[in-house]
Amino acid sequence: MKFHLKAGVAALALLAMPAAAAELKFTPGEDQRLNWASYEAFKQAHADLKGQTLTIFGPWRGDDEALFRTVLAYFSDATGIDVRYSSSENYEQQIVIDTQAGSPPDIAILPQPGLYADLAAKGFLVPLGQDVADWVKENYGAGESWVNYGTYKGRDGVEAYFAFPFKADLKSMVWYVPENFEEAGYEIPETMEDLFKLSDRIVADGGTPWCIGLGSGGATGWPATDWVEDILLRQQPPEVYDQWVSNEIKFNAPEIVAAIEEFGKFAKNSKYVDGGVAAVASTDFRDSPKGLFTIPPKCYLHRQASFVPSFFPEGVELGTDVDFFYLPPYASKADLGKPVLGAGTLVSITRDTRPARAFIDFLKTPIAHEVWMAQSSFLTPYKAAKPEAYANEQMRRQGEILTTATTFRFDGSDLMPGQIGAGAFWTGMVDFVGGKSAEQAATEIQNAWDGLN
Repeated sequence: MKFHLKAGVAALALLAMPAAAAELKFTPGEDQRLNWASYEAFKQAHADLKGQTLTIFGPWRGDDEALFRTVLAYFSDATGIDVRYSSSENYEQQIVIDTQAGSPPDIAILPQPGLYADLAAKGFLVPLGQDVADWVKENYGAGESWVNYGTYKGRDGVEAYFAFPFKADLKSMVWYVPENFEEAGYEIPETMEDLFKLSDRIVADGGTPWCIGLGSGGATGWPATDWVEDILLRQQPPEVYDQWVSNEIKFNAPEIVAAIEEFGKFAKNSKYVDGGVAAVASTDFRDSPKGLFTIPPKCYLHRQASFVPSFFPEGVELGTDVDFFYLPPYASKADLGKPVLGAGTLVSITRDTRPARAFIDFLKTPIAHEVWMAQSSFLTPYKAAKPEAYANEQMRRQGEILTTATTFRFDGSDLMPGQIGAGAFWTGMVDFVGGKSAEQAATEIQNAWDGLN
């Protein structure tokens, strides 16, 4: 990914606008889908902060920024704190510039645990405390996973908890058209073994099970990395996944090669994929799901993250015209529980102030999540947030996958060095689909990783 530094600290300050100016989206106490008791309790506990200022720097721009500001409005209303939020299209690099210059915001929000680990090691983050870590472990689905993603070594080399999870993204999903399933008599598979049986039945019935597209311009190949990561989490304990993304377990180790080969059972089977194997790498990922909606359907199944409805044909109604199910685990690996692949944003204190600590307290209230849940594009693993607060049934079910997960892992390619996760891994998967063996493709990726040292 290329970045172009345009905005300095002074320029960003001009972008920072107070959240308090926003009107409250929901009148406190009226919409019973939201936990107003948590809001009132927080308000009473932080009544002495009026007139203070909190600066927040985060990744959200456009529509997501507008939605986040509706959340900040409740924090400002409850505390009287003047909240100033800013962002940048190059936010990952901008936060490094600001912290190194000694002018950090009070709160930084980022989706990259690796970047946070680097900031913590340089002494730019403030520990949140073991009590906060314990709270997350107890109150979040797959809580230990989220704690681990927020725990890093500080400048003194001692591990501490630095980053609180807020807003998650879900990737372990398979999309289908209910009407097509109903007409064919197909049922939602509960296990990976059943998913293969369903795929074989679709072939026997004269259909094509899957639409798979790896095309994405200069990023071609990335959808395949998600497949491999999801499969690995279902074949191996999460510790293997963690050791793989840190290169303690090599790419061409038997466990990783087996996951790549399993992906090949889907993507390299000409009877399984629309257009045949040759179309997998050449089809753009944005066009790939359209085969679900043709008459007759070009395919019945499409594995992709929660964002993919943006690329469905105009007028397609979620829950009616299209639906999803959780990518199931293997029955033979039941001991691995219910793993989920995804991503998320983490909130850290970069300047220790009372308003900053109050903001972390605010994120522990259901209302901080529910205000965004009740609108759009927000999922949370926070178990106390009311499921009925979600704006629609599809979001509620996606949220349930997160709160009931036994393991949550960030996209592995995002955790690897950029030359690997956003380079050799992508091209290696294209080469694999193009004809190379899993072991050959994996060895070439590993050679590229070794070449970084």
